[in-house]
Amino acid sequence: MKAIVIKKYTKKPVSISEIQTPSIGDNEVLVEIMAASLNPIDSKIKTGSLKIVFKYKMPLILGNDFSGVVKEVGKKVVNFKVGDEVYGRPSKSKIGTFAEYLAIDENELALKPKNLTFEQAASLRL
Repeated sequence: MKAIVIKKYTKKPVSISEIQTPSIGDNEVLVEIMAASLNPIDSKIKTGSLKIVFKYKMPLILGNDFSGVVKEVGKKVVNFKVGDEVYGRPSKSKIGTFAEYLAIDENELALKPKNLTFEQAASLRL
């Protein structure tokens, strides 16, 4: 899959990398990301301005908000099924919405309101 990945904190422009699609755990959902929003915190994470607060391991996929479609569910997932349109924000320790797919705990998701576009839903959370 394609993702915006950094290998170290930087002020330089980022590029798109090809990486492995994540696998999911029993309580996780694999979401195909349709939209992701860009927030001031994303650039602060990229440059290392928040490294005293958030300890990220590199390489790191950036991004904090998203909306998308459920592609796979873990064995213990009860609130979502394949095909559901969802939006959410992954935990601060497991960001990575600037990618084609995201493995995320079902408790960090909600069904996307039908009257919102994917872009509108992705801009709600943070």
